[in-house]
Amino acid sequence: MTFSTADLGEIKWSLLACLLCTVFSVGLINYSADMQQQSLQSLKQAQRQLNTAREHLLTAQNDRENMSSYQMEYDALVAQKVIGSEQRLDWIEGLERLRIQNLLPGFNYTIAPQTSYAPKPSLDAGNFTLSLSPMSMELDLLHEGQLLNFFSTLHSQMPGWFLLDKCDISRDESTQNRGVTLKAQCAGGWFTLKNQNTP
Repeated sequence: MTFSTADLGEIKWSLLACLLCTVFSVGLINYSADMQQQSLQSLKQAQRQLNTAREHLLTAQNDRENMSSYQMEYDALVAQKVIGSEQRLDWIEGLERLRIQNLLPGFNYTIAPQTSYAPKPSLDAGNFTLSLSPMSMELDLLHEGQLLNFFSTLHSQMPGWFLLDKCDISRDESTQNRGVTLKAQCAGGWFTLKNQNTP
């Protein structure tokens, strides 16, 4: 079977239809490939979002478990007035109650203004700021045991978080203080934790 140029006129519409079908088929294949690629990208993005949501859910569940496990400790610090504002008046009243108990022949103290505290080595306090109200004390002693007893009573009877830094003990050579044989110069401070999210 042979074709001549005269036969082209007879099959021109069939060739045109075949060409259009081929172009349409190629276009449809390309469009399908693009749609498949977009669908794959959308699926990957949805999977990433799902993984992120799962991670957030897991973090929230862990935070809830941690909060419940640490809630008792947090509440205890709030009850001891370690977390919150400076408790200067409570400290003064507590020291006066100690004075009435006659644990020592006499003592004087000074509580300096509160300042921010940066421990060394540095400590990550999380959402809390750590403050210190420095306190210096001059204590009259009959013997060294009174010093230990005084600070033990201070820790057990007074709310707050007092840290003793140092005590220098020397003999009292004056004759005016009968019975008092020792003087102690002590320094320390009251720590307060303030939650940055509370007003």
